[in-house]
Amino acid sequence: MVVMDKSESIGTLEEEALKRKERLKNLKRKNPSKENTESADSVVLPKPKFRSYKPQDETLQEAKIDEAEPALVEDEVKDLLEAGKEKVVLQDLDISSLAPRKPDWDLKRDVAKKLEKLERRTQKAIAELIWERLKQGGEDNLGAMVTMTEDRPTEDD
Repeated sequence: MVVMDKSESIGTLEEEALKRKERLKNLKRKNPSKENTESADSVVLPKPKFRSYKPQDETLQEAKIDEAEPALVEDEVKDLLEAGKEKVVLQDLDISSLAPRKPDWDLKRDVAKKLEKLERRTQKAIAELIWERLKQGGEDNLGAMVTMTEDRPTEDD
């Protein structure tokens, strides 16, 4: 670690500042075109455009924008009237597209097949559990179960 006196550190700072100034001067000399354009751009101001204001000064009259003429609406109105005269065929309209759908309709649609498969597996598992309990319970419970399944209506009916 080098220890410097205050006088030495001030001297080196001054030298570095002089070196920086020299580098900046050299850079300005290399790019004189940028310097000239910057000064010219800062002087040029945008020209005003008068849309709704009517300037009193004659020099500003040329910056005034001409008033726009309203477009002819007659053709558009005729087209709308002709379109209104045409009869709408109610058979072509799909009533289901007019009714709003519930917010979760797409979720139900996507999950429906999976739910059907799970429902079948659940019913099969329940039936197997009941059969196992009945076999463990005895033959008399098994006979009661058979009569209950025969009396119960199936999905095919």
